[in-house]
Amino acid sequence: MNRLLRIITSKRPLIGKSLLLGFCFWAGVLLAQGPSQNPTDPVVITSLNGKTRVRTGENGQLQINVSPKEAQTFRKRGWVRYSDFGAKGDGKTDDLDPIAGTHAFANQQGLTVKADPGATYYLGGRERTAEIRTDTDFGTAAFLIDDTNVQNRTAAVFLVSSSLQPFPLKGVTSLKRSQDQIDASLPGPCLVTVTNAHVRRYIRFGLNQNNGAAQTDIFLVDRQGKVDRNAPIIWDFDQVTEISALPIDEKPLTLTGGRFTTLANRAESKYTYFSRNIAVRRSHVLIDGLEHRITGEGEQGAPYDGFLSIRDCANVTVRNAILTGHKTYTTIGAAGKPVSMGSYDLTANRALNISFINCRQTNDIDDRTYWGILGSNYCKNMLYDRCVFSRFDAHMGVANATIRNSTLGHMGINAIGSGTLTVENSTIRGNNLVNLRSDYGSTWQGQFVIRNCVFVPAGGRPVSASLIGGSNSGQHDFGYTCYMPERILIENLRIEDAGHPENYPGPAIFANMNPQLTDDSYQEKFPYIVTREVILRKVTTASGKPLRISDNPFMFRKVKVDVQ
Repeated sequence: MNRLLRIITSKRPLIGKSLLLGFCFWAGVLLAQGPSQNPTDPVVITSLNGKTRVRTGENGQLQINVSPKEAQTFRKRGWVRYSDFGAKGDGKTDDLDPIAGTHAFANQQGLTVKADPGATYYLGGRERTAEIRTDTDFGTAAFLIDDTNVQNRTAAVFLVSSSLQPFPLKGVTSLKRSQDQIDASLPGPCLVTVTNAHVRRYIRFGLNQNNGAAQTDIFLVDRQGKVDRNAPIIWDFDQVTEISALPIDEKPLTLTGGRFTTLANRAESKYTYFSRNIAVRRSHVLIDGLEHRITGEGEQGAPYDGFLSIRDCANVTVRNAILTGHKTYTTIGAAGKPVSMGSYDLTANRALNISFINCRQTNDIDDRTYWGILGSNYCKNMLYDRCVFSRFDAHMGVANATIRNSTLGHMGINAIGSGTLTVENSTIRGNNLVNLRSDYGSTWQGQFVIRNCVFVPAGGRPVSASLIGGSNSGQHDFGYTCYMPERILIENLRIEDAGHPENYPGPAIFANMNPQLTDDSYQEKFPYIVTREVILRKVTTASGKPLRISDNPFMFRKVKVDVQ
């Protein structure tokens, strides 16, 4: 007997329109783009006699028919393959619809999805997103994502999503920094996002200058509204204009394997970011063994905002991944001058407890023709462990970050934020051991802990080395008080500065953060709070020259330096 399994209408989030902020640069700008909804994007699943097949209806809807016999087989064995729904895997036929159909049926029935071993799936430029809500094994299959002619550059190819939906929190009208409880009763652990639209933060300075973003924070609470102390509230909210809670999936979801290649876009080189990617919008996700490469980059191209794009979620781990840095293109920035555009293979925005473990990139981490591989905003508790990447980066703040057992290339560590930045057992090959981003005020409200590391200034090129880089003139309002880390602990650091320039005075703890601040006559409109204490234990240099405070000793005259 013919029977209707179910008709599902899922308004699938597209990864594109910016709701959170009113500007669209990344690396320059903000990558934290908010979700938008496709108004009519239904999926219809039926179980009628006949073949199992997937097709696109006249209105663009995905229509899936699963024969009753095969539906029973799939449910009994507990998994489905892409070929079960018509994917050819020949590297030529566009398999995006059958892949999306496979996941739609698997989501409905709670089945695992498996790619066909050895298949090559061509994914063309039509707008279609495969929504993943069950464990998926990409295995040894290859996926060719063709970005040379796309309908919607902001539509993800795969979206890792949740059936749980956010809801507004009533009655929360204000919050305090480090507050440990909110007045709310919740269905379970939730990710809370809060905004005060009347306060602007991260008012950017420089070639990609802007008017900042509405004050935003994201934190975890339990059923009783208790705030996770490991991801604290970092701002005072005198007024709350919007606050929502997203229930967290407590059951892990796993993606394994997959060899993905992006055939790069050839669009005009301007800030029109491409997001033909794997977008993670669900908590408790493990991505293990994924590979991503890029081919076809030419003389021009638009930038990318992350092949793995992690946003509005918590507890995501990327493990044993091989990724690729994107070619750097230039455009005219907001200040009317040429600027290099940030282009990323990894992005994290409004995300907590994000870990990258045993990951590396395909291109040379010291090759300056490729942009740094990671960009992030509004994140807390980020981890690199056993990674070999061109850089770590936090644009609009990270609360607590750890880099250990890793090697970072030409872009090194770039960050602003709060809490503790820990760097252990790692080699840093950037211009500074840690660079505090000057476009956001070179601010870190907290401490640095650096242990058992090697610093190779500028990858060994002749430079006058400084450990902590950045600049702040004290004349620009970034929307917050700017701090240098209050306390810096450095233990067992080797500085490989043998290739220094002539007349090299030796490495400095601090760069010259403000060359104009050389006596008491200089007035800062927006004071930059200088480090209180530096503790040095077993710091050695290849040049044999001792560590000194700075090229600008006046600015750091009150810093207590404890050397042993």
